[in-house]
Amino acid sequence: MKAVQLSATWDPRPGYTPRPEEVQRGKATMASLVWRHPRFSWEDVADPTPGPDEVLLRTVACGVCGSDTHCYETDADGYVLFSGPVKTPVICGHEYTAEVLEVGSAVQKLRPGDLVAGEGMLSCGVCEACRVGNPNQCSRLEMLGFSAPGAFAERMVAKERFLWSLNPLAERLGDRQRACELGALIEPIACSYNGMFVSAGGFRPGAHIAIFGCGPIGLGAIALARCAGAATIAAFDVSPQRRAVAVAMGADTVDDPTKIPAEERIRELSGGWGADMLVEAAGAALQTMPAIERAFAPGGKMVYLGRTGLRAPVLLDVLVSAAASISGARGHSGGGCFPRILRLLERGRLEVAPMITRRMHFEETLDALRISCDRSDAKIMITYDS
Repeated sequence: MKAVQLSATWDPRPGYTPRPEEVQRGKATMASLVWRHPRFSWEDVADPTPGPDEVLLRTVACGVCGSDTHCYETDADGYVLFSGPVKTPVICGHEYTAEVLEVGSAVQKLRPGDLVAGEGMLSCGVCEACRVGNPNQCSRLEMLGFSAPGAFAERMVAKERFLWSLNPLAERLGDRQRACELGALIEPIACSYNGMFVSAGGFRPGAHIAIFGCGPIGLGAIALARCAGAATIAAFDVSPQRRAVAVAMGADTVDDPTKIPAEERIRELSGGWGADMLVEAAGAALQTMPAIERAFAPGGKMVYLGRTGLRAPVLLDVLVSAAASISGARGHSGGGCFPRILRLLERGRLEVAPMITRRMHFEETLDALRISCDRSDAKIMITYDS
């Protein structure tokens, strides 16, 4: 079968010594410190075979993620920008939906013909982090499309426990393809949900919210904030195309932070109060932290979701003065993220369709990765033939 594969050269940065387990497994904990000169290519790979607790899937839709873009892009020295774990060669793609073709002997609920949305954080389920409810911090975590075979392929296999049925959504919409495209947005939206409502503990209806970065994670945060009863939502991005999508997703104001000081807009919109929750989804903490520090409401929370692998100074006294807090979050598993977003979609409470700004066919995946580097689209959705 055809698949899009990422390969790169293992070449640790000068001054960085990979841990023995990284070398043994050929898996970098932080890709940007090890993997150099990435190459994306079409490959003919063997058709996958499901194990007893797995299902064979036909991919229907898969979004191009900013993390995919960060594996495509490099710095001046040729190292990938992505700061998460990567093992190459690997079939890319992780924001996916699919149709069940075949089920293993131990599969309990899914049947051929079912539509599913899949998680990309493949936790082991038995380490201590998993058993205490932190699957995104699993000590044996594999990431679909980065260290485990992904969805930019005609067929794939997945364990039943990582799959969620899209059948109710498809029945409500009366359109299986549309259900799959919306379902492929659950993964990035769930990353926002995990950060805002699981890691940071959420906010009360009537809160003032600020979102930095209007890529898919930031747009998901806007949609969730509107759904959860935010009084105001201020969003910021340098891309005019993404700012337009942010308005469609429910932001009250959307500005270019290089032209309008973000903290001033937040204070203006909130009547001087500040932001009760600030979401950093731009992956540009060096640029955004000064404004965030000046925009905290009393007791405000910041959620850091953008990854860069770079250090950024933080004035910690601000956290003392405002009784503010900073929460980090990785991933979308656990915490009820997937099923709760599915419930909202099934009942028409969460409007996310405007996120999809471009559709491209599976055969155009390499072009889609290249186009994603422009950062003019919100979400490029890859579609597959029936």
